[in-house]
Amino acid sequence: MECEWKPDEQGLQQILQLLKESQSPDTSTQRSVQQRLEQLNQYPDFNNYLIFVLTKLKSEDEPTRSLSGLILKNNVKAHYQNFPNGVSDFIKSECLQNIGDSSPLIRATVGILITTIASKGELQNWPELLPKLCLLLDSEDYNTCEGAFGALQKICEDSAEILDSDMLDRPLNIMIPKFLQFFKHSSPKIRSHAIACVNQFIISRTQALMLHIDPFIENLFALATDEEPEVRKNVCRALVMLLEVRLDRLLPHMHNIIEYMLQRTQDHDENVALEACEFWLTLAEQPVCKEVLCGHLSQLTPVLVNGMKYSEIDIILLKGDIEEDEAIPDNEQDIRPRFHRSRTVAQQHEGDGIEEEEDEDDELDDDDTISDWNLRKCSAAALDVLANVFRDDLLLHILPLLKELLFHPEWVVKESGILVLGAIAEGCMQGMIPYLPELIPHLVQCLSDKKALVRSITCWTLSRYAHWVVSQPPDTYLKPLMTELLKRILDSNKRVQEAACSAFATLEEEACTELVPYLAFILDTLVFAFSKYQHKNLLILYDAIGTLADSVGHHLNKPEYIQMLMPPLIQKWNQLKDEDKDLFPLLECLSSVATALQSGFLPYCEPVYQRCVNLVQKTLAQAMLHQSQPDQYEAPDKDFMIVALDLLSGLAEGLGGTIEQLVARSNILTLMYQCMQDKMPEVRQSSFALLGDLTKACFQHVKPCIADFMPILGTNLNPELISVCNNATWAIGEISIQMGPEMQPYIAMVLHQLVEIINRPNTPKTLLENTAITIGRLGYVCPQEVAPMLQQFIRPWCTSLRNIRDNEEKDSAFRGICTMISVNPGGVVQDFIFFCDAVASWVNPKDDLRDMFYKILHGFKNQVGEENWRRFSDQFPMPLKERLATFYGV
Repeated sequence: MECEWKPDEQGLQQILQLLKESQSPDTSTQRSVQQRLEQLNQYPDFNNYLIFVLTKLKSEDEPTRSLSGLILKNNVKAHYQNFPNGVSDFIKSECLQNIGDSSPLIRATVGILITTIASKGELQNWPELLPKLCLLLDSEDYNTCEGAFGALQKICEDSAEILDSDMLDRPLNIMIPKFLQFFKHSSPKIRSHAIACVNQFIISRTQALMLHIDPFIENLFALATDEEPEVRKNVCRALVMLLEVRLDRLLPHMHNIIEYMLQRTQDHDENVALEACEFWLTLAEQPVCKEVLCGHLSQLTPVLVNGMKYSEIDIILLKGDIEEDEAIPDNEQDIRPRFHRSRTVAQQHEGDGIEEEEDEDDELDDDDTISDWNLRKCSAAALDVLANVFRDDLLLHILPLLKELLFHPEWVVKESGILVLGAIAEGCMQGMIPYLPELIPHLVQCLSDKKALVRSITCWTLSRYAHWVVSQPPDTYLKPLMTELLKRILDSNKRVQEAACSAFATLEEEACTELVPYLAFILDTLVFAFSKYQHKNLLILYDAIGTLADSVGHHLNKPEYIQMLMPPLIQKWNQLKDEDKDLFPLLECLSSVATALQSGFLPYCEPVYQRCVNLVQKTLAQAMLHQSQPDQYEAPDKDFMIVALDLLSGLAEGLGGTIEQLVARSNILTLMYQCMQDKMPEVRQSSFALLGDLTKACFQHVKPCIADFMPILGTNLNPELISVCNNATWAIGEISIQMGPEMQPYIAMVLHQLVEIINRPNTPKTLLENTAITIGRLGYVCPQEVAPMLQQFIRPWCTSLRNIRDNEEKDSAFRGICTMISVNPGGVVQDFIFFCDAVASWVNPKDDLRDMFYKILHGFKNQVGEENWRRFSDQFPMPLKERLATFYGV
């Protein structure tokens, strides 16, 4: 037996001194403590001192001892593999001996230390840990039992996967039955630990738990009304997860569970209520929701609505009593990182603008700074999903409540009513329409309520009804709504400014060119906001300006509008440094503005172009440095490069041929060659979009690089990465139009992948359409190469293009298909009805294209003879028959 390690008195005093200093609020003291701790890590037994202070130095105060343990935990995280054996053994044995310390703080710290060592791959190398902890659970001493359980709970949270693997000889087969025994323990803290441990294994459907699922559920029911909130919270959490993975086991008890959850959603402990409220969110996703919940709606609705009121603590945290704060600078910690959504090329459809693949985020984001998820948000989200399940059936229960709430004298109650109205907007839209002519003017009035929190929620709720507002005559609701929202954009409260700006962006998306008559008025407000806003809201203002440009397009290109809008944008552009992340939203905004202004952007384009090229170059250079010397140089933030590439695309699209001299004087094509091979998909996605736009704008500069670019485009036709594949496909189509017959050597690099993609099940619509257009364009320039495969793609080709609007891209694609049919008429015979349908989708094709259609239709009719043609065309749906007869006389 080696002799026990003993600290050196002087060393110990030095470390205690450090621990005391590290509790000082002064940051420079903190920094020097950090440095000294790093230096001490070079001594192998430094960590022995730390564990000694934690477990043995009972004379010290608890916060200091705990801190010593937490510093040790950080060392374990960072350097455990370098600990000498003696040190790690000493730490392990001290931990196990002191897990039952009489102080809850010290027990918890030891538990954190144990799970940290365990998760460093040490569960395998510390075989006695789990058996020992399980053994300690049976201790008569409460502290030992609680400490061991605390440690086990942390291990179950951190190492759930390893615990359920063969690596450890499946300890859960013993642990889970053991935990279940403790559900009935006399101490609430122990009961709570026991459920929390088992809960870690529900979602993964761990075998050891599934074997004991019935006793587990019975035990949960037995604890349903436990007096300890933490126990009730864990019971609720378990039931929510079981709803996802073992609905079959809950169904027989569903009526009682719903009754129970209704009680718990009103629990006086908000943490319990929040866990219980999650139940309704999860239930709404289950197909049985309607069936099991319909009888309880009349009870559930008022409970959820009641949960949507701000609690007193929310109002304090939101500084709800401070009405004017526009002059107070923002706290930088509160500004969330933004994610740039890279450019994706999409087709216009019949009806309105571009269809979004994903829903934009208009979720309940009204108070994102406080404890992110709370009962109010959860109740509102639950009401939103249930409105989508029950539709207008929910209104029967909501409307009587709404009347009372919306006109209530207390602002907190009225505010919750406005939130309710917004939450049900999507699901109950149809049933709400009769009430909107009365409600919308009432809400517009609420926009000038004296409470800022009422004004801000009203902005959000109105934005949820923007679609209906825009569908009515503009003077009735759109104009008054817009006038009031613009006032709110200049509100003296920052939360209201933010809500108004977001709501206005939604209104812009819905209204599009309906806003043109009011442009001067809108720009006046947005430009004035520039001088007024603090940091965080400026970022949202850029978005509102970019969305405006997207919505009104070339109508923005008037000298007086440009004069208002561009100077403040360019002033910001000049203020921001190259490494400032605020460039992202500004670059996105400028990209939309450049596309909308077209020639109007010319005076500003040279410095903007130069800076974008520089940003790309800087980022690539930094990435290369990082790759060659990762210790010396950190990895760059590639978002700078992505956003810059996207703005260059916006310039190329807006300025067209006039960008030619700028491209000629820069090395952008060399940079793009590198970007197109970047390992980050978003970089490739944006570089392919730019390649397509430059191909359209100034092909003379792109053409010399085509031999290098085409193989890269071919390898990126991988539909697993939808947006990369989509933009590469689109660029190939644009290149083929410019190359003409010279495209021939490259067809083999791309055609097989494109035909495979167009025949793939579940391919997103945008990708199908772009693939069809590119196949058509390749066939247009090289019919001999593509036509032999006609039969393999004609059917999906026709179905994916019938719904897009007449435009240049559709035109060239259909010319290609007609040319290929004349080369290989046999390829279309079996699917001719699909071709007829696609032809009929044209509203007005150019004359020569109409002639091509005419020839093919009549050629086919003459080929098969009058009788067969009649039998064939009798299968056509009526509208198709009529259109072909009217336009093509067949």
